[in-house]
Amino acid sequence: QVQLVESGGGLVQAGGSLRLSCDTSGRTFSIYRMGWFRQVPGKERVFVAAILWSGGNPNYADSVKGRFTISRDSAKNTVYLQMNSLEPEDTAVYYCAAAQTTTLGRYDYWGQGTQVTVSS
Repeated sequence: QVQLVESGGGLVQAGGSLRLSCDTSGRTFSIYRMGWFRQVPGKERVFVAAILWSGGNPNYADSVKGRFTISRDSAKNTVYLQMNSLEPEDTAVYYCAAAQTTTLGRYDYWGQGTQVTVSS
C-alpha cells in the first residue's frame, strides 16, 4: 500500500502562486510515476502533470504548460506542484496519484485532494 496526503491548497488571487505538496509513505519503492490531477464539480477528473518517481520526464497538460512545474524531493519522498500565474479556470480540487505500473494513464493510489480557489 501507498499513502498519499496533499497539502498547500487555498485561496489566491488571479496571477498569484501556490505550491501543492504530496507526501508519500508506505511501499514507495513500488512507485513508478506520480501525477497531479484536478476536478471541478460536475466534471471528470483531468490530468495536470506527471513525473517519474526517479524525477525524470516531467510532462504537463497543455492548459498548464509554462505555468506549473512538477518536481520531486527524493529525500522527503514528496512531490510538488508549483503553480504560477494562476487563473480562475485553475480553480478545482487537486489530487495527487501514484502509479505502480508503466501503463500510461493508470494510477493505483490517490490522495484525498486539496482545494485550490483562484479569485478574479
